[in-house]
Amino acid sequence: MGFGDLKSPAGLQVLNDYLADKSYIEGYVPSQADVAVFEAVSGPPPADLCHALRWYNHIKSYEKDKSSLPGVKKSLGKYGPANVEDSTGNGAPDAKDDDDIDLFGSDDEEESEEAKRLREERLAQYESKKAKKPAVVAKSSILLDVKPWDDETDMAKLEECVRSIQADGLVWGSSKLVPVGYGIKKLQIQCVVEDDKVGTDMLEEQITAFEDYVQSMDVAAFNKI
Repeated sequence: MGFGDLKSPAGLQVLNDYLADKSYIEGYVPSQADVAVFEAVSGPPPADLCHALRWYNHIKSYEKDKSSLPGVKKSLGKYGPANVEDSTGNGAPDAKDDDDIDLFGSDDEEESEEAKRLREERLAQYESKKAKKPAVVAKSSILLDVKPWDDETDMAKLEECVRSIQADGLVWGSSKLVPVGYGIKKLQIQCVVEDDKVGTDMLEEQITAFEDYVQSMDVAAFNKI
């Protein structure tokens, strides 16, 4: 259950696979779940476990503020792949809870006038929410230049590490290798971000954390969409 021994290569591999499509252990913001798992890891994962390494470096940046992160820390066994599909602990929703949030109220033939009024109000609120148009989300298209250390850097692995960075409001696009001289090529990669959720500072922090491959990152172009 959970990740197993996170001080072992097998446990770190499970963690890396789990984070392949997630930014955090639970939800979309750092929480006490990340703190609990972070404290169980003995140190930075190896560079080839790029998803786990990206997560580790990001959570490490909260080290001074980890006590203020939201949520309640649970035992390590409560987190990980074994809980992905069974987040309630019993594998099935509570029928009583479904009754408590019944949008349309009771279907009893002899329902009271008050019950009918409440049901009609709830239905009206539901229809009103459906009719509302979503707010316009401000987005930007960013072109990044990611420079390796030298001509022996594995550029395919470098790009894999960059693309492993995931966040709500971040979508990676096309990429290409651009010669910079002396046999060295830089990775030029496009991404689209939601301005309120993802900034260039966050991207630079997480990309340069892959220090075995990345020397630096620059913004080559930045355009509002």
